[in-house]
Amino acid sequence: MDNGKKLASSLTDSDSREYQLRKEIEEYYLPKQLVDAILEIGGIPKTSVVTTMGIAFMDIADYTFLSKFLSPQENQEVLNGLYTAFNSVLKRHGGYLNKIEGDSLMFHYGGIIDPRVKGMNDEEISRYISRELFYTCVEMQRVCTLFNQANDRFLAEAANPQTRDLLKRAFDIIAALRTNIEVSSAFNALFQIRIRIGANIGDVTIGNFGPDGAKQWDIVGLPVIEAKRMESTAPVGGLRISERFYRVLEESGVADAYYNRFRKEAQALFGYYRDITREELFRFSNVELRDKKDAEFRTYSIEVNPGLPETVRDQVGLLMEKGEGGAERIIGILQYYRGNRYVINAIEDILRKKNVTLRKAFMFRTMHPRKYDALLRRFSGDAVRVGTFIDQEYTLFELFRNLGRYQDTVKHTADKENPFSEFESYDRHMEQYIEALNAAFESRKQWMTQKAYFYEVVFPLVFASIRSSILEFQARMATLEPV
Repeated sequence: MDNGKKLASSLTDSDSREYQLRKEIEEYYLPKQLVDAILEIGGIPKTSVVTTMGIAFMDIADYTFLSKFLSPQENQEVLNGLYTAFNSVLKRHGGYLNKIEGDSLMFHYGGIIDPRVKGMNDEEISRYISRELFYTCVEMQRVCTLFNQANDRFLAEAANPQTRDLLKRAFDIIAALRTNIEVSSAFNALFQIRIRIGANIGDVTIGNFGPDGAKQWDIVGLPVIEAKRMESTAPVGGLRISERFYRVLEESGVADAYYNRFRKEAQALFGYYRDITREELFRFSNVELRDKKDAEFRTYSIEVNPGLPETVRDQVGLLMEKGEGGAERIIGILQYYRGNRYVINAIEDILRKKNVTLRKAFMFRTMHPRKYDALLRRFSGDAVRVGTFIDQEYTLFELFRNLGRYQDTVKHTADKENPFSEFESYDRHMEQYIEALNAAFESRKQWMTQKAYFYEVVFPLVFASIRSSILEFQARMATLEPV
């Protein structure tokens, strides 16, 4: 008889029931990985430790919108199924699920509760953490794709019946949404959960936080905050990681191994990504956070799905048949992916196949009126020949790239300088400030006008032109349908 059973047998029936209930509560709510680590240590750590760890945050994109189509019970079952799927990935890689907050979760590697780092030196720890964290993030995105397909092949064969039941309930709800006639046709046929993930690596403090009776095992520090910011700006369906994280992946050979694997998968699919460059797979960018006083973060966004261009192309093909609502969603997709030449090329291919007439000359003239006038002069005022030339010389992606360059020119202005000299009097102080504000306004007036013109006229017109071309196609198809 083990100690627990001996203790239970020595208690009264009432005490025994309470003891059993407490034990069930602990087993139900306490992370087994944390309990096992504390037991191995031989006691609850009383002091915090500063150590290198890898941290990631995952969030469901547009879940507020998705949840509108679900009852509270269905919401719970979908999330339970989804987090069960993600936890299966964490278990395989040895990660720790730190917390779940609504439609997001946090997980990490390393620290005193990660048995795999024992006996490793600092470099080995950093490389181990980066490798496992990176492939966990990649695999979570791919598991999300399988989840949307109601495919549970990501589960280990030994998965228990409760786990499979949680997944089945979630799969049944997704299947029902896709066939529910009360849900808009542009939504239900394409229902899918999509996630974004941000990750970072760095030195954090790990230990017990919170008041007595409500302690929580957690990690705090700037790398945690930055990981959350990576998630908030991560591409939907992809990852965003810090520059430090990327450098470790590069030095350890993980970046090269992933690039080679990704290209081979795309080539096996005969997909658009088969010629993707390393720089396009790991895309560097300075991310600005407006709510953090324009703080900048050096980051890399990473593609995960080798078949993404084909997936988006097929989605656009379906949306073409969904009326005005479908046209609106196509425009949203174009705006989101306008910096990805492979996805935009795939979309242009399906639009061409459907015989959608894109007015590239109109878009070009909207962005570059002077260049358009120069082309008119070159072709003796023949607008048709100019249109043919632009159609031949510019892909849709190249037009979007020009639009992006235009946007970059109007995005930034010079920093404001401090207008004040040493304080003399209220009147003199305010006089200096008024003069400085007026001077700054005059110098920025042209920039402000250009910026307003871009966002209020140029950008909307480019996409309105594409939207109108899609509506034109839909109207043409409607007249061909038999009455």
